[in-house]
Amino acid sequence: MDRYPVDLITVLGPTASGKTPFAAQLAYTLGNAEIISADSRMVYRGMTIGSGKDLDDYIINDQEVPYHLIDICEPGYRFNVYEFQCAFQNAFMDITARKALPIMCGGTGLYIESVLKSYELGQVKFPERQSLTIGLKIDRELRREKITRRLKARLEEGMIEEIQELLKNVSAERLIRYGLEYKFVTLYCIGELSYDEMFRQLEIAIHQFAKRQMTWFRGMEERRGIPIHWIDATLPHEDKVSIVLDLLNR
Repeated sequence: MDRYPVDLITVLGPTASGKTPFAAQLAYTLGNAEIISADSRMVYRGMTIGSGKDLDDYIINDQEVPYHLIDICEPGYRFNVYEFQCAFQNAFMDITARKALPIMCGGTGLYIESVLKSYELGQVKFPERQSLTIGLKIDRELRREKITRRLKARLEEGMIEEIQELLKNVSAERLIRYGLEYKFVTLYCIGELSYDEMFRQLEIAIHQFAKRQMTWFRGMEERRGIPIHWIDATLPHEDKVSIVLDLLNR
């Protein structure tokens, strides 16, 4: 870790921009790096397809890239930004104690910013981290196309069945509060939406969510003083990794 000019790399971007596979490739290439997820729904066990965990993305050339803050609490629990900060700091200390480099990766802007701006919550002020922050930018129309294609794939992969299983132990009201897939598919499962209504409304909601993510990231950069190095998401992972390595070596 001492060979890097930063103590953290952050990978952010809107949904469907390919953050996780890129971060995993970056960690694999660096050779001694581990990923800390910054996603408000991946913390929940059993919420896998709907939250897009895509755990296969962490396997590069038959080698698993270590990851943290995924599957750490039960569905139905109200995980919050303060708990994320605490969990992040514990993961950060664990990773750096082993002389590895943490890579924070996710799309939950509030979680990411709470670390990069060292929010004081719960009367606790966590240390500021020196981060190289990378943003993946993707053309709006391509993003929309990928969102629609990914939604169809997740439904085919069993997202409805996943949520039906969750409903055995978690109330529909609580699942709906998690938003997006868990809101609209739950409404379908309890008979308040038809399949077509569910798909159409969910597709629109995900597009709107991606737009809100980009608004948040622009605010981080333009109004709250967090430099973000934007990279074209459509570049091959190897090219994106090379750009990051160049930034690290400046």
